[in-house]
Amino acid sequence: MKILLVNKFLYPKGGAETYFLKIGQELEKKGHKVQYFGMYDKKNTVGNDLNLYTKNMDFHTSKLKRMIYPFRIIYSFEAKRKIKKVIRHFKPDIIHLNNINFQLTPSIIDAAYKLKVPVVQTVHDFQMICPNHFLYNWKKKSICEKCVLQSKWNCTKYNCIHDSKTKSILGSLEAILYTKILKSYDKVQLFICPSKFLESKLLEVDRYKNKTMSLCNFIELEEYKDAVKKENYILYFGRLSEEKGLLELIEAMKKVKNIKLKIAGTGPLESKCKKAKNIEYVGFKTGEDLKNLIAKARFAVYPSIWYENCPLSILEAESYGTPVITGNYGGMKELVENGKNGIVLDKINAETLRKSIEKLYNDGEKIKYMSKNCIKKRNEMISLSEYTEKLIETYNNIIEEK
Repeated sequence: MKILLVNKFLYPKGGAETYFLKIGQELEKKGHKVQYFGMYDKKNTVGNDLNLYTKNMDFHTSKLKRMIYPFRIIYSFEAKRKIKKVIRHFKPDIIHLNNINFQLTPSIIDAAYKLKVPVVQTVHDFQMICPNHFLYNWKKKSICEKCVLQSKWNCTKYNCIHDSKTKSILGSLEAILYTKILKSYDKVQLFICPSKFLESKLLEVDRYKNKTMSLCNFIELEEYKDAVKKENYILYFGRLSEEKGLLELIEAMKKVKNIKLKIAGTGPLESKCKKAKNIEYVGFKTGEDLKNLIAKARFAVYPSIWYENCPLSILEAESYGTPVITGNYGGMKELVENGKNGIVLDKINAETLRKSIEKLYNDGEKIKYMSKNCIKKRNEMISLSEYTEKLIETYNNIIEEK
């Protein structure tokens, strides 16, 4: 089978990129032909035979160059033109989309539709129902679902994108263009949702009914050895940004005594993570360093304040026998059983985090019990090989129907 994988970044930048690069490698390992389309970058690790990519869009470049970006991020004629050439040359049986907005745009869906190639898309966030992708009002610091069933102009009304009127207008226009005018999302055969929660949100909108499937993210599991000895610290690892609940966690740690929090990752809140007295910022970690950091932690804290999809950080922590404190919403609540392999909080704030951190940290027997349950859960986790087998089955069904 020939599969064209599409993502705006073609190198390991974040969770979505890790996901699609891994499945590409595994699909090739299973004997399928895979090529990639996305944005040019010198860091790219994959590509296509024609070496065709969209121009790099750097939102931090000069003002003169950025003047044309508002037009390109709504509808990219360049991406549409170039992916058509790649499709005609490679002749894929199916196209699998991932993160495409802004740098590529759903214009590539129109290209695939015109050339009669079936399309599936893994949905990594809420961009198809929410112009700011988060279902979160940053100004009010609260969950917001106004654009799901109401007017997409709510994004503009509440300045939902970076508290900018201009960006929010563009977000509203983009959403209206693809849902009301071009109806590009109607041309996708299937939306793969990593969490049942995300799937449920899509299904609130009629256009997505009978076009979704829930498939939890895979995790690469090594052969498990005896649990390592827990050390005297707790852990947060992942992106260091506001939506991840880092500010609430840092505030909670100011009131916690005799407990060390280690933080691993990068992001805009990095400087704040370095200033607290009982927080040790260890930088960005991967491989064995990250594995050991996770496995030795008494427990991990994942305090996101928005509707997370299917956080790999939670799955990774549990796979190494490390319980997790998280919130009772989004895809997070699907991954942690309260009191069994972690703590699920109905509300995330500095006080609820402080109380739960102190209580669990000082209950060694509870940590041991939860750790054992985390290890048991490993057997329920889907491996990369199993995941791609499911994908291949899905691809074949769609190709036959098409």
